[in-house]
Amino acid sequence: MADTEPTVRQRKPKTTANDASDSSDASEPELVKVKTVSPTHKLEKEDAYNPIVDIFRVLTFLFVASCGLSYLISGGETWTWGMKNPPKYLQKDWWESQWRGPLHLTPAQLSAYDGTDETKPIYLAINGTIYDVSANRRTYGPGGSYHFFAGRDASRAYVTGCFAEDTTPDMRGAEEMYLPLDDPEVDRHWTAEQLRELRKKERAEAKRRVHEALKHWVDFFAKSKKYRMVGYVVMEEGWKKTTPRRKLCDSAQQGRTKRKIPGQEEFTQGSA
Repeated sequence: MADTEPTVRQRKPKTTANDASDSSDASEPELVKVKTVSPTHKLEKEDAYNPIVDIFRVLTFLFVASCGLSYLISGGETWTWGMKNPPKYLQKDWWESQWRGPLHLTPAQLSAYDGTDETKPIYLAINGTIYDVSANRRTYGPGGSYHFFAGRDASRAYVTGCFAEDTTPDMRGAEEMYLPLDDPEVDRHWTAEQLRELRKKERAEAKRRVHEALKHWVDFFAKSKKYRMVGYVVMEEGWKKTTPRRKLCDSAQQGRTKRKIPGQEEFTQGSA
């Protein structure tokens, strides 16, 4: 029997990475690398600065804030600054007057602001203080119901109600409209001394009433949201000495009554 050589099985040698790459170059197609985006890169892209968005946010905020401020300042009148009588600090003329200071006008200079010249504001004065009433040109301008107040200090007329006659700042004698008329039949109920003291009290009370009547209108213009103070009237020194004392106007004179006889007023009230 012939000797036979034993068969030896050999393992295939392991291929290395270099061998695999070398063998695949010829037979396998080249792979295309796909670029992937990392989560960090995505976040950076989403947070990229966009100026248009910021501008829109700022404009929206300013609009809303403006509407709210308009509502508060106007006392609920408007959301869009369409106020009929805006606050003084929102008016151009008010800032100009603050910059230049108050005006000082003589009566002759003040008369030029009576509304006949539409290029000028309308001024009136009361108790020496000048106010701009241009916001109510229909009333204080030519043809208006209170045009006689424009361009002058007509303090006396505010108290007596004689608009045509008393367009003057001279208040001397205006208290007479509150004084009772003398009547011999009534006045005989007092002695001469009592009547003197009574007349002093009556005149003091009449002057107080004149002061209160004038103060009412002074406060009206001073507190008005529509009209603004612009200056003062400059009167000539000693002007009252050179100005004749004015008589009480007919309308105010007709409103005067006789003194009440002591006890008569209580009797009348009791009868009522």
